[in-house]
Amino acid sequence: MSSGEEAHNQANDRSRHKAASIFSLASQPTTFHLHFLNNTHTIMDDDDEFGADPDFLAALAASDNPPTTSAPRITQPTPQRLDPRPPTTTTPSGSKIVQPTPQALPSRSSGSAIYVSHRQKGNPMLSHLRAQPWEWRDTPADYVLGATTCALFLSLKYHRLHPEYVYNRIRGLGGKYALRVLLTLVDIPNHEESVKELSKTGLVNNVTVVLCWSAAEGARYLELYKGFEHASAAGIMGVQAKGYAEQFVEFVTVPRGVNRTDAVGIVGAFGSVRAAVNARPEEVAVLSGWGEKKVKRWTEV
Repeated sequence: MSSGEEAHNQANDRSRHKAASIFSLASQPTTFHLHFLNNTHTIMDDDDEFGADPDFLAALAASDNPPTTSAPRITQPTPQRLDPRPPTTTTPSGSKIVQPTPQALPSRSSGSAIYVSHRQKGNPMLSHLRAQPWEWRDTPADYVLGATTCALFLSLKYHRLHPEYVYNRIRGLGGKYALRVLLTLVDIPNHEESVKELSKTGLVNNVTVVLCWSAAEGARYLELYKGFEHASAAGIMGVQAKGYAEQFVEFVTVPRGVNRTDAVGIVGAFGSVRAAVNARPEEVAVLSGWGEKKVKRWTEV
């Protein structure tokens, strides 16, 4: 073997030995790549005369680009409800929800109007019924004032001519109404005996006799009965005076225009209620606050 061939074989052995060293170092951690790349450039500069090995360059490129790992996905927390979720009612599949049927409120047996019988056509009391509405109705009573209240109208003048009329009307009511009022118009001068007879009839037949001296007064009674249809007994009676002072003021202030101050002044001036009631008009007139009209009302009671 010639000296030239021997030198060429030694150069090839040296190149293979360097390449094997580089491959073994390329499998080490990537922190050493920069050091090996510098050595590689030196080795390549030394071996440029023999040319670069393609397998060596591919291994070097693979060591420079390590495989990338994907970053872990961040999962956001689910927002929580601050207000409580309304309860859900679960129904079997296919079943229909049945709504409750509205219940009708029981209506009162009597309306807001006074029911007037057709027998009362031409009665002057009807023209004075203004505070309460009224309407015609076929009823056994003359006036229906509530579910359990009715009224019969009677004129004493007519009663003297037809005394049996009122008894037939009371008998016709039967037991339909709990409160039965006999509204009696006093339109005759001598009425005492007739009123006494009707009072006895009322006691026997459970009828309340109410006397009136005019058509307007009779209409007012009907309006009051209708207005107090649903009132309690305490509301009708009002507040009762408990002490002596309250009863005294309530008694003295009965005349219209006399107030609490006048009551205390007149009793204090005469010393007692009896002396104040029996005082002469000229004696009451000298009191402070007592004018002519007030003195007249006081002395006429």
